[in-house]
Amino acid sequence: MGFPPVFGGAKEKGAAFPKPKDERLDPTVMPTTEGFFGEYGGAFLPPPLVPIIDEIKAKYLELKEDPSFWAELRLLEKHFTGRPSPILHCERLSEKVGGAQIYLKREDLNHTGAHKINHCLGEALLAKKMGKKKLIAETGAGQHGVALATAAALVGLECDIYMGEVDMAKERPNVVRMKILGANVIPATHGLKTLKEAVDSAFGAYMEDPVTQFYAIGSVVGPHPFPMMVRDFQCVIGDETKVQMQEAEGRLPDSLVASIGGGSNAMGLFHPFLDDDSVRIIGVEAAGHGIETGEHCASLNGGKPGVLHGNRTYLLQNDDGQILDGYSISAGLDYPGIGPEHSWLRDIGRVEYVSITDKEALEAFQLCTAMEGIIPALEPCHALAHVGKIAPDLPSDHLLVMNMCGRGDKDIFAVADMLGFDL
Repeated sequence: MGFPPVFGGAKEKGAAFPKPKDERLDPTVMPTTEGFFGEYGGAFLPPPLVPIIDEIKAKYLELKEDPSFWAELRLLEKHFTGRPSPILHCERLSEKVGGAQIYLKREDLNHTGAHKINHCLGEALLAKKMGKKKLIAETGAGQHGVALATAAALVGLECDIYMGEVDMAKERPNVVRMKILGANVIPATHGLKTLKEAVDSAFGAYMEDPVTQFYAIGSVVGPHPFPMMVRDFQCVIGDETKVQMQEAEGRLPDSLVASIGGGSNAMGLFHPFLDDDSVRIIGVEAAGHGIETGEHCASLNGGKPGVLHGNRTYLLQNDDGQILDGYSISAGLDYPGIGPEHSWLRDIGRVEYVSITDKEALEAFQLCTAMEGIIPALEPCHALAHVGKIAPDLPSDHLLVMNMCGRGDKDIFAVADMLGFDL
């Protein structure tokens, strides 16, 4: 099913974007009531979806103020997910790289192997309380799909996961896991057959029956309230990090670094620190073969504002507003857009956004396995590569926390092929 232009992509020139009524600039209180982060975000929806999304927003805002909802979620996080996730001082890696003391927030040790379970549990509980029968979603690297299939099984809901055929081939272990968990894995066979096409397919299926289905968006993207809602569920990462660094070092970290596709793992780490002015915050996009080649997924470094999938944000697009195909070695980073809160934080200068190439990410993968005995997912390898660039120039008492947002089980065969291993 296709989408009206304002939902599936819109030209900036001549487009009338409503001004947010609430002009607050404090990052800790965004978004506005209309779902805007500055000029980004909002809910650009086809008319049939407006009452459905309004219902989700109303229910979430109700539960957000309900202590019993959060108590139920925190109990699951503790006994099902295994939270709090550890924070590891990488002594050998810090010595090898030189300079800053490198800490890893070990989201890779969560049940299902990534940060995605944090928001999937929250969305599954919300859907259950709304009386929905099925969870529906897209996935790129498969981590969101596995986490949602897991959450669906836990709370007793059906689950349909849309995934690009190219990503299914890259991430076969996760495809198998989703099917074992009882999810229907439905291939997206059009376009580049990657994450954008999976999102398009999932939204199309959702629009056919938004009453009994709940669309569980896999990142801080999409129409309001999803960027806010997914962020709120992911903030457990940053909240724990604050406590853990105080326990380990007696103070806050000096720097935070996280990889960014849609941006959920990064926002979960960053948001609780946004009003701590002493903390430098850096998001790392996928530069693919290089920004200059056009084969990348760095929306903030190589894109411009537009509308996609119900929100206004930075996108990879041409002068006519057509969405361009993104590329990354990592299936979890190849979305041609970015969460609207990240777009706003870029524009106001609170967060620095850089990019890392495939080659640099692969080198970081090998360094991490050799120095710390951790097989990382390709997504956080982009962040780790940037850590390797900046750490040597920082003082030895500089505390740098990087979000190790996923483990690399899903990537081992793809990496083996890239590195020429004889299997």
